[in-house]
Amino acid sequence: MDEIIMTFSGKDFTSEDIELIKWTRKKYPRLSRTELARTICEFLDWSTPAGIAKTPQSVSFLEKLEEAGLIELPPLDTSRIRHRNRNAKIPNFNIDTTPITGDLKDRLPINLEIARAGVEFKLWRRYINDYHMIGDKQVFGSQLSYFIKSKEAILGCLQFSASSWALGSRDEWIGWNVQDRKQRLHLIVNNSRFLILPWVNIKNLASKVLSIAIKQIQEDWLRKYCYAPVLLETFVDTSHFAGTCYKASNWIYLGETQGRGRMDRKKEYSLSRKAIYMYPLQKDFKDCLKGIKPCKTVNPDD
Repeated sequence: MDEIIMTFSGKDFTSEDIELIKWTRKKYPRLSRTELARTICEFLDWSTPAGIAKTPQSVSFLEKLEEAGLIELPPLDTSRIRHRNRNAKIPNFNIDTTPITGDLKDRLPINLEIARAGVEFKLWRRYINDYHMIGDKQVFGSQLSYFIKSKEAILGCLQFSASSWALGSRDEWIGWNVQDRKQRLHLIVNNSRFLILPWVNIKNLASKVLSIAIKQIQEDWLRKYCYAPVLLETFVDTSHFAGTCYKASNWIYLGETQGRGRMDRKKEYSLSRKAIYMYPLQKDFKDCLKGIKPCKTVNPDD
């Protein structure tokens, strides 16, 4: 176990924790300091007993690290704080819940459309908040949110976001060491939300959506973040779902989580166990993740 080198607001920090903070700042340079603080809370499982992220404490700790010369924080932009309040009320929308049924072939083509910032993303949040089991809980780091559409009808929502920091079975399967993971974790993307709306009943729709996402995610991610991920991951709560659509789409089952938070060293947090599934987006994904081959990138200035 790493030696504790700092304590702040009742939380102990090891050298690995500090390196994780520095890595996060480097890998996600466009995050504001508040977004960075929230991301650190998620990665280090820094929250109240009720599960609320200790964002103010995290901001203060990051400022202490900056004072010590360990990191350089982004400028404080007070003009944007109000707009980034995740707890702000989500607007009401007139949502049509008329049942949508029938055969998949009659609904083709199925399209994944990115929910753009503004009204579209607010509508996406409304669907997730009202109809997804987890709800509109903040996800961290890079992310893309989609509407699942057939013509103009919205059938559901999908989201991909930053991967889990430490996942033993995944890291062993890849053949990663700690340094590999620190340098190239961003090349794994998590399918963090998948929602077929409750009034939609179309056989094989979920598997079709996953097959479209697999073909589309690399180019969409490359367009927004200037690099293409090489591996997808997701977690299925087996107390509620069987993961049928992932199995049907040939995702690779790696076992189950330990039922703890991602950085729960003391085994103090009891969470539901989840099945772990992976999907390689290219044949040489392990070589990319281990730094043997480069991933696809573009210059943001091009």
